[in-house]
Amino acid sequence: MAAQEGYTQQPLGESEVFLDFQAKLSRVAAVNRPVLLVGERGSGKEIAARRLHFLSPRWDKSLITVNCAALPPSLIETELFGYEQGAFTGAQKTRKGRFEEAEGGTLFLDEIGLIPLEVQEKILRVVEYGTYERVGSSVTHEVNVRIVGATNADLPSLVEEGKFKQDLLDRLSFEVLFLPPLRERGEDILTLAYFFASKMAIECNRSVLVSFSDSVVDQLLSYSWPGNVRELKNVIERAVYRSEDSHIEALQFDPFANPFEPKKPSGEQSITLGAFEEERIEFEIRYLKEALVQAGGNQKEAAKLLGLTYDQLRGLYRKYQDRV
Repeated sequence: MAAQEGYTQQPLGESEVFLDFQAKLSRVAAVNRPVLLVGERGSGKEIAARRLHFLSPRWDKSLITVNCAALPPSLIETELFGYEQGAFTGAQKTRKGRFEEAEGGTLFLDEIGLIPLEVQEKILRVVEYGTYERVGSSVTHEVNVRIVGATNADLPSLVEEGKFKQDLLDRLSFEVLFLPPLRERGEDILTLAYFFASKMAIECNRSVLVSFSDSVVDQLLSYSWPGNVRELKNVIERAVYRSEDSHIEALQFDPFANPFEPKKPSGEQSITLGAFEEERIEFEIRYLKEALVQAGGNQKEAAKLLGLTYDQLRGLYRKYQDRV
């Protein structure tokens, strides 16, 4: 049943770049090797991982997902490898890890770049020898699992910074697939928009025959979509539920736009000096976002576009990563 549910989540799109990605995904699915999925936030990495699993010979086995960004670094090891009773305070009974749960199937490691180095060492051993030990145990367990990793980070740069093991990267990168960002997918934007609109219309008990005004279509096709498919879904669903009928004439891209924010004075007016720091931050974030968009998420290229060193760019990114 789980396999059938996963396989029905079909990707939508007919653009050349999207179909090329799907063809590559289908080709590597048949090969029992690790795969890395690289893409911007909201571009559909988890959906791609699910499709890869259900197209593979392991389709009838478990697909286990671990979101490394949602776990404190101190808990990732126990989550992946499990632990023995008494291994640490609070370990009242033995617990299986995700590798053990994924036996015979696929383990999807989302945001793999956030895994601590000491845990990477244990994953490397699994990849090389198919063995591991639970936390608090010296008993070796064998495991047969295919690893699929996903990230929006530049893993080779993390290797240079000493944050990711070169040996592990070498072994996980049998195939590296880059998900096309939504802004590169052309008319797929409208295909997805109508799909999300129809689903939301059903939820709101309205006609599924949703239409968009010409200005809305122009906005959809010209916007850069930094949040990709996830952002498009939010924008469309918000527009449908707010509309009085099935013809959509307005979109709101930024739900945090404050309608009560004081309007900026027109013409040559005095500057509010107290707003300097806030406006400087917004200026830096805006330029950082646009540079990353134009560089396709490559931080080294973004640094060149801004005339900064790579270290300066990384500093800005770390400072504002929650808002980029």
